[in-house]
Amino acid sequence: MHRSAKRLASLLACAAVPVMLVAGCSSDDSGKKKDEGGSAAPKSSAPSKSGSASPSVTPAKMKKLPNPCQSVSKDTLKKLVPKTKNEDGEQGKSSDAMARGYCAWKSSDDQGVDGTQYRWLDVGFQRYDSDPTLGSGEKRATDFYKKQVNTAKATQGAKNVKSGAVEGLGDEAMWVTYDLKKEDDDFKNQTLIARTANVVVTVNYNGAGLAGADAPDPSDLLKLAKGATQEAVASVAKANQ
Repeated sequence: MHRSAKRLASLLACAAVPVMLVAGCSSDDSGKKKDEGGSAAPKSSAPSKSGSASPSVTPAKMKKLPNPCQSVSKDTLKKLVPKTKNEDGEQGKSSDAMARGYCAWKSSDDQGVDGTQYRWLDVGFQRYDSDPTLGSGEKRATDFYKKQVNTAKATQGAKNVKSGAVEGLGDEAMWVTYDLKKEDDDFKNQTLIARTANVVVTVNYNGAGLAGADAPDPSDLLKLAKGATQEAVASVAKANQ
């Protein structure tokens, strides 16, 4: 028997909360505090006895970020979230749109007695400037890239965790896949993390067959997620032309 509407609504509410991997893209922009905390110079300091100048670092290559909600083409969105009610996406709040950005889409395809196919997609960007104290923008982005990969692999409750490198995507890229069970439903999760110079792009894409629907094929989801990540990475270069 088909599950009740109330049961399905509960599942969708649960499903709409992805693993948030991109620092600083939440509504309170807390990531900025983490990134900038403790970096302010003291009001006064004694001059250096040696008189040496501050060490120089290589300037950051990427100066801008794209609009996250326009980083994936409409045609690609139709493949990943075919029944979305908002093709423009839901953009996350950020106090500095040139440092971080985030956008999400969701799709719920009600197939009657055959259940519901659910999909979630989000794209996040994090850009780092060069800093004499913290290092070059590229080094800082590389550190964050590694952190993102490790965070994805360590997702709480994740089962069947797998990962691998993606060739030809930015300067370096990794995919991480895993299963998550939410209220007796199995969600197939795909996370792509890519770095291009001093910018890190994180794409989360997951799907589930709810209310009796068949579970989606993880390999199909991963292929679609890779395509979205390629477009998101390309949008960074385009924004900096």
